[in-house]
Amino acid sequence: MPTKINILYIDDEPENLVGFKATLRMDYQVFTASNIPDALAHLENNPDIRVVFCDQRMPGITGVEFFEQICTSYPLPVRILLTAYNDIGSMIDAINKGNIFRYVTKPWNEAEVVSAIEEANKFYLANSMLLVKNDELQKAYNELNKFAYSVSHDIRGPISGILGAIDVARGIDDLQEVKEMLYLMEKSLKKLDAYVISMHDYYNLQRGELHIDSIDFNKIIEEMKAIYNVVSMVKGVNFTAVVKQNEVFRGDEVPIKLILNNLLSNAFKYQDKNSKNKSVDVCIEVENNMVTIHVKDTGIGILGTHVGEIFNLFYRANSQESGSGFGLYNVKSALLKLNGQIEVSSVMHKGTTFKVNIPSV
Repeated sequence: MPTKINILYIDDEPENLVGFKATLRMDYQVFTASNIPDALAHLENNPDIRVVFCDQRMPGITGVEFFEQICTSYPLPVRILLTAYNDIGSMIDAINKGNIFRYVTKPWNEAEVVSAIEEANKFYLANSMLLVKNDELQKAYNELNKFAYSVSHDIRGPISGILGAIDVARGIDDLQEVKEMLYLMEKSLKKLDAYVISMHDYYNLQRGELHIDSIDFNKIIEEMKAIYNVVSMVKGVNFTAVVKQNEVFRGDEVPIKLILNNLLSNAFKYQDKNSKNKSVDVCIEVENNMVTIHVKDTGIGILGTHVGEIFNLFYRANSQESGSGFGLYNVKSALLKLNGQIEVSSVMHKGTTFKVNIPSV
């Protein structure tokens, strides 16, 4: 059965309220109020009310004044004025002040009221969709601004480094110095390559569909070990990984790998260089149709003021290591697709722990 449209009817005459509800209750969910406080309570407790009817002649306040009052607090419900008076001034006020969608004369007839509700519902749906699109447009605009900055910083930076090294290398005859220039070029190209990969992951997450299959986390962690065992040895970081999986888990392996890879990459990247006991620990546990992933490091930590921002696009919490600002944003995007959640706890110079929960499909 389709969901009924929620309607609020406000009138100080009880017989009108009873008649309205009795007439329309089979087709609509009707809330009634005989005074303004009760009407406001209905709006507060029922945010899905789509249409509000109000009698123009209410005690102490007119229907127009009431609609003007709720315009800011409750902008979405469509407002319809009920009046038995042919007062052109009231109608002008209704349109100009209360943003009235339509008015219905009293005594009303069922066909006119039903027609008003159906038209108001179409208007409500159109407005709701417009708000969603406006939010999406604003988000896209904000991301475009950040992207424009990122292009100049994260793409042109490495390119400028390479061009500078080439320019210097032209005047060098010493082979060792040439090798040093090549090393600088390689470093810049790796930064650029990492940025392109992150951008690729970002657009894949935004546009891709989920591909559900059974997942063996032991295999995933073996892949991660193959990648990070080398990093562990080079950076002197003790790396441990534990998997506890005794039941089938179904999900999309690609975004799960992306999440784990980004968290591990950061865990190694932002180690405290002054620490003598560097470590990265991963624990993956599948239980009760849920996988819980802990990634714990002995890194430099994240300031409490930055914790709420680290999942934003292009955001960098510190400058110890270069980064694209895509990594944790991609983690958040992947978790949204998987209906997962992430928590972070961090202490400066003592490390950070990420806890990820993802339900099985």
